[in-house]
Amino acid sequence: MEDSLKLLIDLHKRAKRQGPGGDNEITKILGLAQLTQDKQLNIVDIGCGTGSASIVLAKQLNAQITAVDFLPEFIQVLKDKAEKEGLSEKIDTLVCSMEDLPFSREEYDLIWSEGAIYNMGFEKGVNEWKQFLKPDGLLIVSEITWLTKERPYEIQKYWDSEYPEIDTASAKIGVLENAGYSPISYYYLPEYCWLDNYYRPMQKRFSGLLERHENSQGAQAVVEAEKKEIDLYERYKEYFSYGVYIAKKVL
Repeated sequence: MEDSLKLLIDLHKRAKRQGPGGDNEITKILGLAQLTQDKQLNIVDIGCGTGSASIVLAKQLNAQITAVDFLPEFIQVLKDKAEKEGLSEKIDTLVCSMEDLPFSREEYDLIWSEGAIYNMGFEKGVNEWKQFLKPDGLLIVSEITWLTKERPYEIQKYWDSEYPEIDTASAKIGVLENAGYSPISYYYLPEYCWLDNYYRPMQKRFSGLLERHENSQGAQAVVEAEKKEIDLYERYKEYFSYGVYIAKKVL
């Protein structure tokens, strides 16, 4: 079977986003965090994908942004976008694992990570990344989150298998507090961030992926896995979403 990672890269590198979210949501988050152009900021976008957030942050803030992803294919797309938008001087890129970041202590005013921290785990991520934040620096991350105390067995089983650290917002906020952050704000991404901004565009790319790989077994497996994820979201969307957590480093 073909390398599934290469197939996933092929499917997602053509997308504006590699996960649920939206440009309007980024603007809302910046408002909740009270971030404006009044102050020069040093920002790192960890797990940036093809750079949808980095581009918006560069446009809306007076900031120098370091965009980090372990996939060079995604970073190249971001570089092309930044050049097209005239933002190359504001966005530096780095191909690197989020678990082995080469940054100095207290280097950044803001750590941004959209739908990516699960790759190393929420608790591990917020604890290890804190060293890179300046005193009173901000952490803004989105994390898969239960929206209810109880949920149907099928969706519980799926997420327990995919990401055992999934939990409620109150539990995630407790992790942040224990790690030395003061939570500022939380909200969860609405349905259109999943369906209109992520899943529907992805569905339109399925046929192209299958054609490019001659309807191979590997490509079919990738498409079927994505279809299963979409189906589960459509049936159980009232029980989970991405929670956006905004917190200040205090310890």
